[in-house]
Amino acid sequence: MLYAQTTPADKRAAFRERLAGGELLRFPGAFNPLSARLIERKGFEGVYISGAVLSADLGLPDIGLTTLTEVAGRAKQIARMTELPAIVDADTGFGEPMNVARTVQEMEDAGLAGLHIEDQVNPKRCGHLDGKQVVDEHTALQRIRAAVDARRDPNFLIMARTDIRAVDGLDAAVDRARRLVDAGADAIFPEAMASLEEFAAIRAAVDVPLLANMTEFGKSDLFTVQQLADVGMNLVIWPVSMLRIAMGATARALDELTDAGALTRLLPEMQHRADLYDLIDYEGYNRFDTSIFNFSVAR
Repeated sequence: MLYAQTTPADKRAAFRERLAGGELLRFPGAFNPLSARLIERKGFEGVYISGAVLSADLGLPDIGLTTLTEVAGRAKQIARMTELPAIVDADTGFGEPMNVARTVQEMEDAGLAGLHIEDQVNPKRCGHLDGKQVVDEHTALQRIRAAVDARRDPNFLIMARTDIRAVDGLDAAVDRARRLVDAGADAIFPEAMASLEEFAAIRAAVDVPLLANMTEFGKSDLFTVQQLADVGMNLVIWPVSMLRIAMGATARALDELTDAGALTRLLPEMQHRADLYDLIDYEGYNRFDTSIFNFSVAR
C-alpha cells in the first residue's frame, strides 16, 4: 500500500551488490509510476526513467527543454512506487558543473539509485538523431567530476553517457570511455553503438559496468538479452518501448471508436479492472480504511 517499503539507501546498496555480481540487469523504461509497479510485478531487475519519455509525456521533443525540477519530480513519483532501483536520464546535468552537482543531490533526494550524465552540447538532442554535437574532453570530464564530488551516498551510481561514437567514430568512443572512468564514472553508457563488436570494444577498454540501449527505430540493432550478456554488458534498457506500445494501442483504440463507435472488440487487449485493482493494491487500502474507521458513535 502507498509507496515502496524499501528505503532509497537500501535500494542503492542492493543494486550495487547485484551489479557487481556480473549478471545482466534488465531495466525497462517506465512511462509513469503504475508502469514501474508492473515492471516489478513482471520480475525485472530495475526501472529506467527516460528523458525522452518525460519530454514526450509533456508533449515536447527530446531537445533539452525539460528542467531539473520537472525531471526530478516525475522521477521521484516513479521511483517511490517500486521496490526496484530506478536510474534516471539526467541529460547534460541541466547546466554547468555546479548545476550538475545540484542535479545529483536532487536525484538522491528523489530516491533514485543512479543517473547518467551525457557529453552532448546543451541543448542536447535524442541520442539516435543525426546532427549531434559533443563537448570537448575537458567539459565532459568536468561534468563527471562535479557529479562524483556532489554525491553524498557512495552507492548512488554516477554513470557517464558518451555520444561521441556517432560524431567521431568508435576509437573516439573507446578513448572517451576510458577518460570518463578515470574521472570517476562508476559506469559507462556508450550511446548508438552500431554492432555487438562495438559493444565488445568498449567492454575491452574499461573495467566498469556498461549499459546497452535497445531503443527501437534508432542506430543500434535490437540485440537480445543473451547476445548482450555474451559481450559483457551489465545493464540493458528499453527506454521508450513501453510508451510506444501504450501509445500505439491508444491510437488503435481511438481509431476503433471512430470506425465502430464502441470498444467492445478491443476488450481482450485491455487490462482488466480486477488486474488494475490488484496492481494498485485496492484491497490493501480498503483494509487500512476499515481498520482505522471502525468506531461507533456513543449514545
